[in-house]
Amino acid sequence: MRNLRQGRPTRVTISDVGAAAGVSASTVSRVLNGTAKVDPSLAARVHDAVRQLGYRPNAAAQGLARGEWGTIGVLVPNLANPYFPGVLKAVSAVARSHGRRVMVMESDEDPSLEHDLVEDLMRSCDGVLLCSPRMERSDLVVLTARDHPLVLLDRIVPGLAAPAVSADFFGGMMLICGHLAQLGHRRVAYLSGPEVSWANSERIRALEAAKAFGLSVTILPCGSTSRCGYEAAAEVAGTGATAVTTYNDLVALGAVTRMRELGVRVPEELSVVGFDDIALDHVAHTGLTTVSAPRGQLGKQAAEMLETLMTEGHDGEPVYLPMELHVRDSTAPPPVTRELAG
Repeated sequence: MRNLRQGRPTRVTISDVGAAAGVSASTVSRVLNGTAKVDPSLAARVHDAVRQLGYRPNAAAQGLARGEWGTIGVLVPNLANPYFPGVLKAVSAVARSHGRRVMVMESDEDPSLEHDLVEDLMRSCDGVLLCSPRMERSDLVVLTARDHPLVLLDRIVPGLAAPAVSADFFGGMMLICGHLAQLGHRRVAYLSGPEVSWANSERIRALEAAKAFGLSVTILPCGSTSRCGYEAAAEVAGTGATAVTTYNDLVALGAVTRMRELGVRVPEELSVVGFDDIALDHVAHTGLTTVSAPRGQLGKQAAEMLETLMTEGHDGEPVYLPMELHVRDSTAPPPVTRELAG
């Protein structure tokens, strides 16, 4: 049953329930929130009135009465990056299963904004999930000292008192290096991602270790978008590289577009490798060799870590999830002439 005002249904209020049950609104609140003991007979009258009126309590208000918001906060560096929707979808599913909502904020790849954004989330969320945070380690130490549930995704900080789960970016790049070495490549260029990205530093660490495969790697500053890849592609020619590996698939596709404009055939003259398998979710014809991160599993595990931290506490080691190599049409053995010149 709902109240009618000027022929239109109106929301049943807590005062309506109190009037129907013959008790005060504060008594109704105590019954529904479970914040204090109430005489069983009064509680029964309140519950009867709730059923009869079809009253639906405000979940947010109930949570606040218990000192909770019923919400988890998620901070990502760039919502335009196709890597994150799959992560957020999995996080949302886990949160929903626990009766929580998700609040998402974006730092727009600006590490100077992250600290304040996290502070905002901590003021209005029961727990916070940081996806690929760019901020300095010292800032993360300050935030974890707030004793507010905090989980890191795709950022591992040794010694930090916060649960963390990440794709194995080092292992993913090593898979790429092994593939290129097996094809016969010896000179490789890397179109590097954002300097402040820990995931980028893990890729570079793997490239340095790739000397064991006999690879010589030239690192070129680039970025994380297809425009960055397009603009940086022309610099590859001066490196003598027969293969290019990139920060992500968007950079790789931008580079391929520019190479074709310059008359460079991919992969006949230059092999190109992406990272993350993100561009292929909706564009299946790209044929880009790349490595994939288990984004759904990452989001699910991070959200479950946060739920456990909020309800039980947590003291575990960082978790790395393996990446998988997908060999497609953008890589091939190097041209004989280039191999001889090398």
